[in-house]
Amino acid sequence: MASSGTRPLRLVLDTNVVVAGLLWSGPPRQLLQAAIAGRMEAFSSAVLVDELASTLGYAKFAARIESFGTNVAALVAQYTALVNLVAPASVPRVVAGDADDDQVIAAAVAARAELIVTGDRRHLLPIGVHQGIAIIEPVEALRRLAD
Repeated sequence: MASSGTRPLRLVLDTNVVVAGLLWSGPPRQLLQAAIAGRMEAFSSAVLVDELASTLGYAKFAARIESFGTNVAALVAQYTALVNLVAPASVPRVVAGDADDDQVIAAAVAARAELIVTGDRRHLLPIGVHQGIAIIEPVEALRRLAD
């Protein structure tokens, strides 16, 4: 069970982690499976779900999605059913160099999340912590779920 003991960890998964979890095996997939099993609570926002749909629509993912016999709309619907949607009251500028990442932080603040899980080594991971929310990679998130 999660280290908090009384309730599952609250996480926001960055779009890059969601795409990796939906399309490949590995730590991001294990995080989605943990959410399905109720071992963590995943949160997102409408803006992040829209970003997921847009990203999954990239030509480079088309063959992979087709190989699973599914489509972008179905994958987005699956993910939307898995997460709790929050509506951030505001989206302050936090991430230098990538305003899109401010949406991830805003969703985490609105969700009162404990963790932001990302593979973004350029913009998000260097921040480390924002308003008490740790910004970590998928492998670290799995380690914390196992504690």
